[in-house]
Amino acid sequence: MYGVTRNNQDVDIDLVQLFRAIWQRKRTVLAVTAVAAGLAFVGASSIDKQYKSETRLLIEPRSLATETAQGGQNPPDELAVSSQVQLLQSTDLIKQVARELKLFELDEFDGGGSGGLLSLFGLGGGDKELAPEERALKAFRERLTVYQAEGSRVVAIEFASRDPKLSAAVANKIAGVYLSLQSGAKLDTSSETARWLEPEIANLRDKVREAEKKVADYRSSSGLLQTSETQTFATQQLSDISAEAVRVRGERAAAEARAENVRAALSAGRETDSLGDIVASPVIQRLKEQETNIRSQIADLSTSMLEGHPRLKALRGQLAGIRDQIQSETRRVLASLENEANVMRLREKQLTQQLNTLKAESARAGESEVGLKALEREAAAQRQLLETYLSRYREAASRMDPNAAPADARIISSAVEPREPSFPKVIPITIVAALAGFILAAVFVMLTELFSGRALRPVEELDHEESAPEAVPAVARRQSARAQGPASLLTATDADEDAEVAPVEPTDTEAYSLTAIAAAIASGPYAGLPIVAVSPDGDTGSTLTVEMARHLASGGLRVLIMDLTGSGLPTAMATERADLPGLTDLLTGKVAFGDIIHPDMHSRAHIVPQGTADIRTALRSVERLPMILAALTEAYERVIVECGPVGGADIAKLLRGRKAALLIAMSELDEERLTETVADFEDAGFEDVLLLAGPVPNQPEAGDRQAA
Repeated sequence: MYGVTRNNQDVDIDLVQLFRAIWQRKRTVLAVTAVAAGLAFVGASSIDKQYKSETRLLIEPRSLATETAQGGQNPPDELAVSSQVQLLQSTDLIKQVARELKLFELDEFDGGGSGGLLSLFGLGGGDKELAPEERALKAFRERLTVYQAEGSRVVAIEFASRDPKLSAAVANKIAGVYLSLQSGAKLDTSSETARWLEPEIANLRDKVREAEKKVADYRSSSGLLQTSETQTFATQQLSDISAEAVRVRGERAAAEARAENVRAALSAGRETDSLGDIVASPVIQRLKEQETNIRSQIADLSTSMLEGHPRLKALRGQLAGIRDQIQSETRRVLASLENEANVMRLREKQLTQQLNTLKAESARAGESEVGLKALEREAAAQRQLLETYLSRYREAASRMDPNAAPADARIISSAVEPREPSFPKVIPITIVAALAGFILAAVFVMLTELFSGRALRPVEELDHEESAPEAVPAVARRQSARAQGPASLLTATDADEDAEVAPVEPTDTEAYSLTAIAAAIASGPYAGLPIVAVSPDGDTGSTLTVEMARHLASGGLRVLIMDLTGSGLPTAMATERADLPGLTDLLTGKVAFGDIIHPDMHSRAHIVPQGTADIRTALRSVERLPMILAALTEAYERVIVECGPVGGADIAKLLRGRKAALLIAMSELDEERLTETVADFEDAGFEDVLLLAGPVPNQPEAGDRQAA
């Protein structure tokens, strides 16, 4: 185990040590767990058991027994059901239930009594300052729960009690009292309605009687006697005389026409045998018969006698006399017709005079009818109101029967005696308490380890003091100065600007090892800064860069490798396939940003492969590379761009002014090549240079993967 000293300020939590400490003190942890479980079991067992029962009501409108189905009533809305929930919790209802079940006499509802084990923890105990009834009501409310079932008109009534029978009895009693109150409210409404309507109906009857008497008196005084429901005597008489005048006028015109027809026939000397009035005369009919007989005799005698025979002359004389009689009778009929027409004319004149008189009287009666109609409307209104009140009185009287006024709710589920208590649940409480005791004991042990420093381990640092400044090139002195802080780094950089690099082989390469360089890159100055890695000796240096990135990832950093080498070695080392989409595909717009990032097969690092698109086409969009690097450095803690054996001018052109750290990876420390490479990159403007040198580690097999 490591301690924390003043010289070792960068520390990390040793999780293995934390779990080891818990295991070492397992007896204490288990003892605390057992004590917590035992206390919880004893406490839960000591608490008074509560049994809960539930009754359910369906809130719905219910028709009266005396009513007929004249259309369904609208169901209650959400507010109406909520109002019924509040009514079920009203004080009056609770008091009635408590009185009927004699709950005031039970110790359970005496809030001033002992609260059992809960009172020892300040969770129970009564309020002795309250009156006994108030304490009982308070205890009742604490045990009562009324709620509306979601999405329905069902109301649940839950009641908890120490006695299972009492819990079911109270829940059912609340429902019963509620239904009684609802039904009683309807009965009270009907009774009040009937009591109010009785004097109003008596008063209205007097008013109707008085109004109808006024109508009769007015009708009598105004002469507006009724002959039917719609006509008075004056209007009826006017109608009858008008009809009679029309009839007489028609008969007069017909008589005049018949007389004129007979007169015209006589004046013209025409035969009148075809005239109806002449033919209808009995005298003319007898004369016509005599004329016919005489003509028959003349015809018979003419066959045997001469024209001058006396008998023929006598018959012809009789025939002439009959003709004269017919003419005379025709004139008499004409006179009769003319007389009839004159009579009709006189009758028409009389009827016209009577009609004019009745019209004047009818006009006066019309003025009187205005007042009569006003009185009739008043009487009709009073009569209609009386009929309405009578109908409502009969309806209210029919509702006064208790069986005829059902409540607007019904019980759909009655409470039954519960067999198991609803509280406390001893086993679950014991399990939760045991788990809580275990967690608290474990947390206490871990905090003790952390505060003592035994669970903290120092972060591995680079020891740069062993390498001699005179025995290494300028880049080595920069790495040694970086370990001493920014001030020494700046001093070393400034001092090396004009210094001559001595081509001396370093005596110790530990400062350039993979572990040392990984620790340096993991430090704060390189956060948010891309690391551009170049490999002067080719793929061996690229291999060192990949292994260094994996070492960083194993330390918990989020690391990404971008493969910009010509050989594609980092891609081959990290992935199983060479055709994965990569940077060139992104630059050509073939894939999205997230499609080019792939996991490393052998570490927690990620890699951006070269890609499969044409490189020349991708180079047309190379100006997007700094933006891509900026996005990746925001998502990852360290971004390493492996470029292979390239020069400083190419890297500067690639970065386009973006600040980056330079890593030179070499499998063998060649002083001459290193000096040339450093000078090339210093000419290109790179001052922050890291050197990674050492043998290439053994590569893992393709199948050996670590969890990503």
